[in-house]
Amino acid sequence: MRLIFAGTPEFARVALEHLHAAGHEIALVLTQPDRPAGRGLKLQASRVKEFALDKGLPLAQPRSLRLDGKYPEDALAARTAIEAARADAMVVAAYGLILPQWVLDIPVHGCLNIHASLLPRWRGAAPVHRAIEAGDRETGVTIMQMDSGLDTGDMLMAHAISIAATDTSGTLQDRLAVLGGRLMLLTLEKAAAHNLRPVPQQPEGVTYAHKIEKDEAPIDWTQPAARVAQKVRAFNPFPGATVSLHGETLKVWMATVIPGAPPQGAEPGTVLMLDADGLAVAARDSIVLVTELQRPGARRMQMADLLRGFDLRAGAVFEVRRS
Repeated sequence: MRLIFAGTPEFARVALEHLHAAGHEIALVLTQPDRPAGRGLKLQASRVKEFALDKGLPLAQPRSLRLDGKYPEDALAARTAIEAARADAMVVAAYGLILPQWVLDIPVHGCLNIHASLLPRWRGAAPVHRAIEAGDRETGVTIMQMDSGLDTGDMLMAHAISIAATDTSGTLQDRLAVLGGRLMLLTLEKAAAHNLRPVPQQPEGVTYAHKIEKDEAPIDWTQPAARVAQKVRAFNPFPGATVSLHGETLKVWMATVIPGAPPQGAEPGTVLMLDADGLAVAARDSIVLVTELQRPGARRMQMADLLRGFDLRAGAVFEVRRS
């Protein structure tokens, strides 16, 4: 097929790579404008832009697609490029810009979205993070025919996978990215053969995966231990769950649950024990074993390395910020 591709992060780059390798003609790539990143806040290209430039694919980076919005000149230029592409379909994966109705109407087969959840569960911006945070046992990828709603379109294909007890948002997203690319190839085959069977989403089971905000990062030790460990995995690699002690904020990257109740009278957030294997912290109903921390401006450290240069002792109490 002749395609337009719209996407921005690594999750989208994997899908674009699948489409390109399969021989689909990529007539236009849309991705978000370069953003400041890193300590020097230098402009950084998206992973999709890097791939498009490497393969010599036509590229556009509009700030908006709304003709009546803040950047109408960008939208008008994008409309000209989209119309000129004469695409059979637009494939969308984690693009980050809202597609107005005029975009949805142009491609012959419309706009097909790779969504990293089993719709209608976890519509919205952060389905991978929210699935882990909620303790879901499975998730998956849904290929959706986009409409004007927020992930409300008809489902074209879906495939489920299990969420491992050790999965972080990073590891799970990597697996879903590959699955999404493969599932989109199958969807395009069916579309070319006029063999798609759209299935409307049912109102039962709808949940929303709201965007992850940095102010959600602090751990609430009054929560059950399983909930704390899920949050740590969900916020890895971004934005990182945090704890505060002696006015210093540390990021927690790895944590597991130790079965059994904390000692009677132990305040949530109390460091019960620590050694080279980790530090045991009291939660509401059980104990959380933290095995990887990061101090501000430092690298991630295993507990043995951290304890050599940080005054952390049994009996210390991390600040509790209730959710």
